[in-house]
Amino acid sequence: MDTQQPISYWVKLVDRLIDGLFATTLEEHGLTRRQWQLLNVLSKGAAGVERLDIEIAPFLTPASATVPPAQGAHTSSLESLTELLESDWLTTDGVLYDLTDRGRGVVERLTVVIANERKKATAGVTAEQYATTVTVLEAMALNLNPEGAAGPPTAAP
Repeated sequence: MDTQQPISYWVKLVDRLIDGLFATTLEEHGLTRRQWQLLNVLSKGAAGVERLDIEIAPFLTPASATVPPAQGAHTSSLESLTELLESDWLTTDGVLYDLTDRGRGVVERLTVVIANERKKATAGVTAEQYATTVTVLEAMALNLNPEGAAGPPTAAP
């Protein structure tokens, strides 16, 4: 009798464990997951709320969702952006948001911390195994969502 768990079991378990690890890590640094994703996207350049919502949607929508949040569903992002503005990590001209020098420093420091957490998560996994796993999961995602509406995450956990 085969007692091996199906892939959905392992994907969900690993997803929950990764989310928990990063939530704890970010909380220790005074950030939420949403705020980290926003900072990470903004580290690539200034952006408006609509683009930010689209960029971070894969990290925030339920697994069954295949599209970014509806237009006008910006309340949570705006709250997170406001908190980051109050912390002097962002600046805005009313349309676009951008990192301040202080915000860039936070992103640089946390990028190192998160890279170390990723190393813990992938200990004992070869680079080839990791690449194969990502390739297989990407292929499965495309099979299940051929339009690719949600697209791949662009910000790191």
